[in-house]
Amino acid sequence: MALASPLEFDALIAEIGEAVAKDFGKGQVAQYIPALRNVAPRRFGMAVFTVDGKSALYGDADVPFSIQSISKVLTLIQALGHVGSELWRRVGREPSGTRFNTLSQLEEEKGFPRNPFVNAGALVVTDCVASHDAMPVRSLVSLARRLSRNDAIQFDREVARSEEQTGHVNAAIAHLLKSYGNLMAPVEQVLRLYFHQCALAMSCVDLARAFLPLANQGVCPETGVRFLDPRRVKRINALMLTCGLYDGVGNFAYRVGIPAKSGVGGGIVGVIPRHLSVCVWSPELDAQGNSYVGTKALELFTTKTRLSIFCGPGLTRVQGWGPHGASCSSWFS
Repeated sequence: MALASPLEFDALIAEIGEAVAKDFGKGQVAQYIPALRNVAPRRFGMAVFTVDGKSALYGDADVPFSIQSISKVLTLIQALGHVGSELWRRVGREPSGTRFNTLSQLEEEKGFPRNPFVNAGALVVTDCVASHDAMPVRSLVSLARRLSRNDAIQFDREVARSEEQTGHVNAAIAHLLKSYGNLMAPVEQVLRLYFHQCALAMSCVDLARAFLPLANQGVCPETGVRFLDPRRVKRINALMLTCGLYDGVGNFAYRVGIPAKSGVGGGIVGVIPRHLSVCVWSPELDAQGNSYVGTKALELFTTKTRLSIFCGPGLTRVQGWGPHGASCSSWFS
């Protein structure tokens, strides 16, 4: 089914960008990582890439930012490639309902993390990568570059240092996992890779391109290269839908209705299977650690296009916007 034309998507996301600008100041940039504390808060970028080769960009879509927990999807792809379904002997697939860096739930459940996107689960995933790859940091950068088709992607060294200097809670989680026998590599090696993956700097354009195979049954539609088996795509998308937005995942599913992964750097990237990938970036976060403005932008996008996974196959054209339709701001009450 044909989607909107590039000009229509351009106009739509421009209107969304203008509508959500009034919400600057309602969130707060991440405070617990010093390098993120200094990011200019009133930024907004959005990028859309469709499976039939169209794209639309708005605002700061080309500006690299710290992707933080969005990187957990990349390391999950790597870990599944190394160990396959054996991963699920060490980490669950259920929403946590708790803060993403909690220790209490991990202790109560005897070192078995709820899912691969809470920090405890992500550290187990990272351990799988570190235990099976002689150069895991380099391999992660290579995967990000291949998926996004941008050979300039690199780590933000300042963010990586900041993570290492202040990541005491993550270090505690790693040692707790080790005490339960659920971390195989040395704790320091796992933490080094984890801090570096969170410090990957990518733009909305990079991330929307990188996640496009997850909207196209594992194949990059621009090159025809298969990155993932369709069954693995199904499972990763399911995990993003149910676990990708921390303890705000239910509200996000209700408001936006697509598989997505967020990071405390202010990015959210999502996919609408068989249609498109979309990424937004705005650094101010809500109470759950998700981009406040970015969530509103994605809510408008799926409402206006009717492309949420919960409301059918989508329309052939974007409807209800522009001079002959309701403005974006009218969707907020």
